[in-house]
Amino acid sequence: MKKINVTDLILRDAHQSLMATRMTFADMAPACPDLDVAGYWSIECWGGATFDSCIRFLNEDPWERLRNFKKLMPKTPLQMLLRGQNLLGYRHYGDEIVDRFVMKAAENGVDVFRVFDALNDPRNLQRSIAAVKKAGKHAQGTISYTVSPVHTLDAFANLAQELEAMGCDSICIKDMAALIKPQAAYDLVKAIKAKVKIPVHLHSHATTGVTMVALMKAIEAGCDGVDTSISALSLGTGHNPTESLHEMLEGTGYETGLDIKPILRARDHFKQVLPKYREFITKTVGADTDLFLSQIPGGMLSNLESQLKQQKAGHRLQEVLDEVPRVRKDAGYPPLVTPSSQIVGTQAVLNVLMGRYKQMSGEFQDLVLGYYGKNIAPPNPEVVAIAEQKSGKKPISVRPADLIHEKFDDLKAEAMKLEGFNGSDEDVLTYACFPQVAPKFFKTRPLGPIDPTVKPAASASATTAAAPTPQASVPGQASVAAPGKTVDFMMTVNGQRHVVQVETLG
Repeated sequence: MKKINVTDLILRDAHQSLMATRMTFADMAPACPDLDVAGYWSIECWGGATFDSCIRFLNEDPWERLRNFKKLMPKTPLQMLLRGQNLLGYRHYGDEIVDRFVMKAAENGVDVFRVFDALNDPRNLQRSIAAVKKAGKHAQGTISYTVSPVHTLDAFANLAQELEAMGCDSICIKDMAALIKPQAAYDLVKAIKAKVKIPVHLHSHATTGVTMVALMKAIEAGCDGVDTSISALSLGTGHNPTESLHEMLEGTGYETGLDIKPILRARDHFKQVLPKYREFITKTVGADTDLFLSQIPGGMLSNLESQLKQQKAGHRLQEVLDEVPRVRKDAGYPPLVTPSSQIVGTQAVLNVLMGRYKQMSGEFQDLVLGYYGKNIAPPNPEVVAIAEQKSGKKPISVRPADLIHEKFDDLKAEAMKLEGFNGSDEDVLTYACFPQVAPKFFKTRPLGPIDPTVKPAASASATTAAAPTPQASVPGQASVAAPGKTVDFMMTVNGQRHVVQVETLG
């Protein structure tokens, strides 16, 4: 009987994917003792968008959240998702900042670092992986899974080999858009296992409806571990249910080794909590096989639809979905995961509404010019030429972080001027990742956490005068102003809003 290691995502990716990362620590804490004794290989509870959401929406200190998770779950390894050289922000950071961040994350409770890069550029992974190894923690090198003419089994297997050579303790296949079909999962795991000796894990979402079978086929091919989420927060744009995996393996020669009783208690807790978050829960339910063409993750899909409706252009959603693969090809076939999914999606909207590459976001310019890293395929030379002309920048071939020379001490000197800064290295790193958001958070932190489901009282006049919250308050999403003589395309990256204002056509 082979044991399949299980990583549960309910404390991080599950609520990020299904309810906009709004779940408070207070609503997660009661389930932690049960999660800790269930027998998981690891519990993912930090990283991804949770850090940003803590300081932007919940007034929670993310470092304190991590320390509290460690106190409540001392038996089970805690896992985080780290965006390689991007850390938890939306741009590259200097090597010293990467080293410091990983060290502090390890000191505060992270045991397993799942490290990925949106472009699968090994140069963007090597520094953070080395930092994890130096901290004495588990480095899980990650392959961002996608489907394209150039993403072959050999290409993925060779990347796995590179990650093993960097010192990774395991490999994760990260299928963020639920694209991996059962036979593809079997073939990919076989190809990777033939080239590496370290364990292989599979992370997948449930959006397309085929990935529970893909998990089974991956296991049959030799996959050592898989990701699931307790059923109370699963399926749709989320993940496959933990309990279902446990039952599926019965009689197959594989087992999870999980104790299902505490898992069911945790399930019942989250079932009771969910109704209060109804306004944040995604409306994308069921299965969506259209994703096999557009490859847009579910959260980005709903955002594109929302943006087009604001422009009274909701009827053009299919045009945008048709344009996404063309933009992706022009960019060199990047996997569509943060931040590349937002960048490509926004450019697709611009192309549909304004004409192909008549307007180009600064982020898309940087993507095709190499400032995010190197794609597996070269970008379209014609599009590169347009980006050069519009940005005034030249393409680069060096590792992007080689051009970044920020120093920790300089950032600390800046942070010391902020009201509410507590003097810790953790606060400096919070400021480094989110310089636009951290100052407000430091100032309001003494007020304590905010429950996002409780609306603050407002006077009638204030309510009337207040403008609606723009979609662009969510990092990386594109927001479009109302139709008129000009249209504003906005993308918030690292807390800073970039605006492209153009005249409407026709």
